[in-house]
Amino acid sequence: MPSIPPAPAAAWHAAARRLFAKLLGEFAYEGVLTPEPEDAETTASTSGLPRADADHASAPRPYRLAVPGSHVYRFSARRGAYGHWEVDPDSITPATDPLAFLADAHGTLLRLPGDTLGHLLRELTATLAADVRLARSAPTAAALADLGYAELEGHLTGHPWLVASKGRLGFSATDARRWTPEARTPARLPWLAVHRSLARYRGTPALATADRLYEDELPARVRQAFARAVTEQDRDPHDYLWLPVHPWQWDETIAPLFAAQIADGLVIELPEDDDLRVPQQSVRTFLNVSRPAARTVKLPLSVLNTLVWRGLPTERTLAAPAVTSWIHHLRDADPFLHEETRVVLLGEVASVTVEHPLYDRLPGVPYQYRELLGCIWREPIGPYLAPRERARSLAALLHTDPAGRCLTTELVHRSGLAPQVWLRHLFQALLPPLLHFLYRYGTVFSPHGENAVVVFDEQDVPARLAVKDFVDDVNLCAQPLPELAEVPSEVRATLLTEPPDFLPQFIHTGLFVGVFRYLAPLCARQLGVPQARFWTLAREEVLRYQRRFPELKRRYELFDLLTERIGRLCLNRNRLYADGYRDRAERPHAVVDGTVPNPLHAG
Repeated sequence: MPSIPPAPAAAWHAAARRLFAKLLGEFAYEGVLTPEPEDAETTASTSGLPRADADHASAPRPYRLAVPGSHVYRFSARRGAYGHWEVDPDSITPATDPLAFLADAHGTLLRLPGDTLGHLLRELTATLAADVRLARSAPTAAALADLGYAELEGHLTGHPWLVASKGRLGFSATDARRWTPEARTPARLPWLAVHRSLARYRGTPALATADRLYEDELPARVRQAFARAVTEQDRDPHDYLWLPVHPWQWDETIAPLFAAQIADGLVIELPEDDDLRVPQQSVRTFLNVSRPAARTVKLPLSVLNTLVWRGLPTERTLAAPAVTSWIHHLRDADPFLHEETRVVLLGEVASVTVEHPLYDRLPGVPYQYRELLGCIWREPIGPYLAPRERARSLAALLHTDPAGRCLTTELVHRSGLAPQVWLRHLFQALLPPLLHFLYRYGTVFSPHGENAVVVFDEQDVPARLAVKDFVDDVNLCAQPLPELAEVPSEVRATLLTEPPDFLPQFIHTGLFVGVFRYLAPLCARQLGVPQARFWTLAREEVLRYQRRFPELKRRYELFDLLTERIGRLCLNRNRLYADGYRDRAERPHAVVDGTVPNPLHAG
């Protein structure tokens, strides 16, 4: 029996209190819970968007939440932009256990069915265990600022919005201690040889053949060992494609579900390669720490985490290199993107897709069974960095150390700039390329904290943006636009399309709601930048872009980023009500419930 060291009681209860505060805040933001103000002054200040009254609105106020037949919970919370709630963990009384709260409130306040409650408790317990582990080894903000991109990933605390952010249903306790980013344990990946009757290769023009990819990725000695392993099975190596596989996925999913193909020699187990890799925050994507300039590999993982099974859909995996080529073409042909913003687009340059002979032909089966085996090779960030530049995921800017110091505060201090000047640089790095893709090309990224990377100069000043995960997080305008007339058919068939009035939602939700909603109050408390001023700076950057390109005026109206209110996307409601934990034939979409005031609107 493997030894799993118990978490100290004090650490567990402290993490539980923090998670309960997050639950109360995010459920209140999504309208799942409706806390009542304890005083009349609070009632007048809960409009959700602080502007002129920013400092007043962001002060903590007392609230109460009654569970019929049980406790009346009391806590203090600050309100912020987009209707944000920031609950003070130390203010919660009389109980601070989020699991007990769910057990108490599921039938009255939350109206959750028993099956959803059971799985949700498991996800939250796993999240708590991960939070405890992270807290026990949490470095200071100063130490965090000195880490490289790969090392930094292992210290981040996960999705700020989703309460069950590290549920990873399917992982055992031992798996979580081995295969999660907070484990920070480099590992070698095994490879498989899959017969070309099951596997398909796709690559950008520079990687038009699988052999070209393998020459880059694998030393000659390893390629020879792989070919020898296939030959020893009395098979021709030229009839096979090679791809790495997550060890957990091989043991839990591939070996049992591809048992017939393994028996027939269509799937052959290969040795490990030579490189050590560590998982990123997405868990299924591995950075190469032996060769930082080598490509990142994105692998399917039949684990339920952050709303979806973390597999690789066949169609999107096949199309990834074509989408990369198209996105790169837009960037390279546009002087503003290529020369001024110097935006980095980390291309998904090659893929191997393996279809299951049965599951992939049955459209009604749960989608997790159609995303079992494959690999996407993605460009790493390192080769794009100039000397002394440093890359950090956008999510890192929200990280707060045990003493309460935010990484952003540390970086502003190191830069020597005034906080508002530093924030202007941040907005200038992030917004212009995103806005240009939206307004000029009707193409929008979802720049959330894990997919957006900030490149900093040698003084830790934000300089430019890098973006990844094109196939999953790029959407096109459904309305015909001249700039989209030449989109390759494979790209158009793969990328999702949305009405023009919904496209700005991806920037709002991914960047403003998903990151800046949390960063603004941190900057107010630690850097002395009022929340109203934070949002004014962001709005000014949007307007600066619009003044730069007056010929796109109609697009600014078509894709109205400055509208008075936006739809309230509700990620937690997906799990609680829309989807629960039932298997679906298609991947779920986030719920939109009501609207919230837009802090970029000039009211």
